[in-house]
Amino acid sequence: MRHATLLLLILFSLNASCQKKEDAPPTPVATDPKPLTPPKEYTFTDKPVWQDEFDYVGKPDPAKWGYDLGGSGWGNNELQNYTDRLENAQVKDGKLIITARKEASGSRQFSSARLLTKGKGDFLYGKIEVKAKLPTGVGTWPAIWTLATDSNYGSQYWPDNGELDIMEHVGFDQGRVHANIHTKAFNHSIGTNKGSQTDVPTASTEFHVYSLEWQPGYVAFAVDGRQYFRFDNTSSYNWSQWPFDRKQFLLLNIAVGGSWGGQKGVDQDIFPQSMEVDYVRVYELVEKK
Repeated sequence: MRHATLLLLILFSLNASCQKKEDAPPTPVATDPKPLTPPKEYTFTDKPVWQDEFDYVGKPDPAKWGYDLGGSGWGNNELQNYTDRLENAQVKDGKLIITARKEASGSRQFSSARLLTKGKGDFLYGKIEVKAKLPTGVGTWPAIWTLATDSNYGSQYWPDNGELDIMEHVGFDQGRVHANIHTKAFNHSIGTNKGSQTDVPTASTEFHVYSLEWQPGYVAFAVDGRQYFRFDNTSSYNWSQWPFDRKQFLLLNIAVGGSWGGQKGVDQDIFPQSMEVDYVRVYELVEKK
């Protein structure tokens, strides 16, 4: 009997000890909170990483510029045939001069030039500056813009892979320039275009600097350093809204007529018309120190 009582006391003690351990709150484990990573801040290099000052004479430097050629309408019902002739694109007096002419060219009645840096100057982020004086007259449609170097997204090269219009001008709206972005989700063909415009009364009589600042978080467009359109990348966007994380190249051209430039016809008596470019400079995007 004594042994049985002793055994019961031992069992009761063990049970109470286990119960106390089960009821006891867990001992907190000391952990250091993870530090928040501040967003990166960027700036642009002081010196260009790619440039053309047009300090030579003749055809545009073939190490920096190529040509789009032909007169297919270029998706906009345009009226010009693009050539690589000196008469349509030449460098003289320190400037690149792109000229649209009224003349039989290919199957078209106008000739012009469309220069591009693809394979010779392809950029991911940075700041692009183009100092230019624009043509004038109803039917002219000059542009300074970029397209994707490669087809990385979607099933169509355009608009799936993006376009950045640094400057567009239509001659029937003489004192105004436009900036636009085009993506699969945001483009004029489906009525979702993102862009803006600003008055530049002397666009065709004086040189102005048209620029694009391109960072991972936004693209911003300016004239003479005055920003007038910004498009921000957001965390909810996918490639159809923001394909601008791949390389793009620069284009310079004058179109004639077309779905926008020709909305009020083409004045046959204004030609030849030229866009003069004083310089093109591209600055690299770098992290602030």
